[in-house]
Amino acid sequence: MQVTGFDNLPTSSNNHRTAHFQVVPAGIAFFHIKEISTGRVRGFRGDHNEACALARSLESKIELHAAGCLR
Repeated sequence: MQVTGFDNLPTSSNNHRTAHFQVVPAGIAFFHIKEISTGRVRGFRGDHNEACALARSLESKIELHAAGCLR
C-alpha cells in the first residue's frame, strides 16, 4: 500500500524558526517567560506546562504581527 500527498509536510529538519522566548526556572514551582533578545521577563507562571503555553502564545502573536495580521 502506498500513501501519497504527504511529500511536503513540515518536518523537524525543514522547520528552522528561531525562538523568541525561553521558559526559565525562577524558584520552587515558578517559571519566568524571558524574551531572548532583550532578557526581559514577559510573564510568569507557577506551572511549567502553563509557562510553556504562554511562551507559545507570545510566539504566535509575534508571528501574526510579522505577517501583518495584528497591528
